[in-house]
Amino acid sequence: MDTDRFDRRKFVKGVGAAGLVGLAGCTGGPESGGSDGGSEDTEASTPAADDTATEASGSETTNIGMVYATGGLGDGSFNDQAQTGIQQAAEEFDISFDESEPDSVSQFSTYQQQYAQSTDPDYDLVSCIGFLQADALSQTAPEYPEQDFMIVDSVVDADNVRSYTFKEHEGSYLVGQLAGLLTSQSFSAGESSTASDTANVGFVGGVEGTLIKKFEAGFIAGAQAANADIEVQSTYTGSFSEPSAGREAASSMYSSGADVVYHAAGNTGIGVFQAAREEGKFAIGVDRDQSVTTDYADVILASMVKRVDTAVYNAAQATVEGSFEGGTATSLGLAEEGVANVYGSELGSEIPDDVKSEVDASAEAIINGEITVPQDPSEI
Repeated sequence: MDTDRFDRRKFVKGVGAAGLVGLAGCTGGPESGGSDGGSEDTEASTPAADDTATEASGSETTNIGMVYATGGLGDGSFNDQAQTGIQQAAEEFDISFDESEPDSVSQFSTYQQQYAQSTDPDYDLVSCIGFLQADALSQTAPEYPEQDFMIVDSVVDADNVRSYTFKEHEGSYLVGQLAGLLTSQSFSAGESSTASDTANVGFVGGVEGTLIKKFEAGFIAGAQAANADIEVQSTYTGSFSEPSAGREAASSMYSSGADVVYHAAGNTGIGVFQAAREEGKFAIGVDRDQSVTTDYADVILASMVKRVDTAVYNAAQATVEGSFEGGTATSLGLAEEGVANVYGSELGSEIPDDVKSEVDASAEAIINGEITVPQDPSEI
């Protein structure tokens, strides 16, 4: 990330409602960098340049506003996965996009409304990333009936909102089974190992709610399918942006016998990886392949990848093509390739083939309807 882009992004975060409209995008347009979250991006072109490009191509640029979840970009997880989707769309279509990183839930409404009110540029779509934006969007969308919105991880019932949700419990079942199988045997990889005399794993969530409980429920169910006698520790930190809280929670679990800890906590999960390295144990990432997007490949067995990028890309494509349908909801699971178990780049090859085969068999059973995964821990 170049220094100028970083500084502009910080400014957008700090100016508030009055100053947001009219700022050039932090990134966007067909000149953007590659589709992976780590590539460099160029500034969005000026309005004059956009007009010139439009005249030359005979088409009109589609403008999209991105309102990210709290925790911001650089999490190597949820927000970065969303950014990958809009970057890919910008590469393939005539799209310019602006990005906003709210510091708190109270700012969601401000950014949503500012994009909707803007006339220079006029945003064709406002993408709202994260379930915590649902309350604000439920109020914003009816106030701007001509503005199209999309939201990830929640359903907002409005004619101008397209909602995308995921079957996180299905993917979490697979990584839970993986953790359960490995903690039930003596397993070593890199500098980490399991304790041969216990079967113990952990789950660290961010903000407690219906969505994150789907991750927890699937993980517990998968772990128990691997070993009925397994102990599963669970806790919530109350934040998606506090690595220190994730580190403290995971350290406590490792000290209490956990061999593997899975997180669904955004940037807070970085602390889980730190604790795993310090304790010589294992961790499981979320949303993206975090063995690639973070510096902790040496402790990450796998990641429960959630294709937020697919949702963002599809909504952008539909907007460009004029086929965007508000008032609809799409749910993506294993069958739709919306979630997946992805083995770590360093440790994945060390996992025994018989363990992988069992996990693969469960994936097929879930897709075929032979296994029904609970969506709340109370159902287990």
